Amino acid sequence: MVSPLNQQLSARRKNLWYERVMAIIAVANLGLVGFDLTYVMWRDFWLRGTIAIGPVSFTVPLPPITQWYDPLKGIEPHRDTQKYLDTVDKLEQELQQGGIESPQVQARLQDLREQSSDMVTTDPFKVANKSGTLEKIKNRVREHIYGKNSDAPSREAFKVFWSKEHLQKNVREEMQFFNQQIRPLIATNYYRSIGENGEFNNLFWILDAPFVALFALEYLGRTFYLTRRFRNLKWLDAMLWRWYDLLLLIPMWQWLRVIPVAIRLDQAELINLDRIRDQATQGFVSNIAEELTEAVIVQVINQLQANIQQGTLSQWLLRSVNRPYVDLNERDEIRELTNHVLKLTVYQVLPQIKPDLEALIRHSLEGVLEQAPLYKGFKAVPIMGSIPSQVNEQLVATVTAGAYDAIVKALEDTQAAELLSQLVKNFGKVMVEELQKGKSIEEMESLISDLMEEIKVNYVNQIDSITEDIKALPTRF
Repeated sequence: MVSPLNQQLSARRKNLWYERVMAIIAVANLGLVGFDLTYVMWRDFWLRGTIAIGPVSFTVPLPPITQWYDPLKGIEPHRDTQKYLDTVDKLEQELQQGGIESPQVQARLQDLREQSSDMVTTDPFKVANKSGTLEKIKNRVREHIYGKNSDAPSREAFKVFWSKEHLQKNVREEMQFFNQQIRPLIATNYYRSIGENGEFNNLFWILDAPFVALFALEYLGRTFYLTRRFRNLKWLDAMLWRWYDLLLLIPMWQWLRVIPVAIRLDQAELINLDRIRDQATQGFVSNIAEELTEAVIVQVINQLQANIQQGTLSQWLLRSVNRPYVDLNERDEIRELTNHVLKLTVYQVLPQIKPDLEALIRHSLEGVLEQAPLYKGFKAVPIMGSIPSQVNEQLVATVTAGAYDAIVKALEDTQAAELLSQLVKNFGKVMVEELQKGKSIEEMESLISDLMEEIKVNYVNQIDSITEDIKALPTRF
């Protein structure tokens, strides 16, 4: 009997196998799209198989790709340049049959001189956006006839090349030069037909249609599966679940198919896009966090400012005095908080700041005693001058020690603690009542409103700084 865990592993392996097959098909389709988008640009290579690296060039043996793919792109040989090459082929045949002195050869040379003049004048390469190729042809013929750095017209160079006087010197070498240096360049020219929509004819959809049909069926099947598995999921939501697969079905902007292909390869565990995903997520989250946090904080501060300006603070203070206090847990939280703060202050804080406290009391006491004539008189006596300072030091030590002992004893006394708690309650009540008198509450509201405005400005600047720091953080590798 197969365990549920083994069933899950088996299902996962099958699903992973399916994802990998579809990912490989998507890669093949993307490769075909890339080949189609770059075919016209790289047609010279697919035609000749020549790769040039600086002065060095070599030929790669290729199948007749241009013969297969040119019809899909609406590419056909240009009539003028193809006629030119056919004329050269006939000239070679006539040279073999009758020699250079035959009347047929003389007529063929005259025809080539006229076609060369027309080619230089009309530029049949312009239609294929290959005028640079014509310039290369002209330069090679001019250099072959007149040598380098010559300014002679290329039309005259063609006339000399296709003359009996020039060819009869060495017909074989001259025809070999043309076939190796000139013919491959002329052969790259083409004519591309235009459809009724004003665009170049392109039958790539014939090759792309089977892939699109397969992806469309898979997309509908996934959508149907999701709606069956999740009953509350609507068809539109299920279709948006894998929105990126829609890019495989769009006939335009085909280069966007790289997005679903990359995602499929990642899902099939054939590549790892964690780094890219982290980088994109980090930038997206930081931007959203900045906008959201800034909007929420500013909105809260604005609301508090509006409430304070409308007198909400005074109304709240008034209600806090008049309304009855509701005790939820039969505990005196104010008393416990007061005791906790006092114990922390007395046992932890005061012993550490005792030197500072004594220095403050000493300074204040000396300021009072300096005004007394008797104290000044004692300090003026040579022998008795140090007595006031000693008395002052002893008095300060006695006062601080006595005050600290009194506070500790009061804190440890239960009745004193209750009196202190009552003092805190009455202090708060009286403070609220006094704040409601005069213009104290208005001044406080104005100050608090201005303070919140400063907090808002400084907090927004701080948020921007933090966001920039987050964006600068490196992603994990």
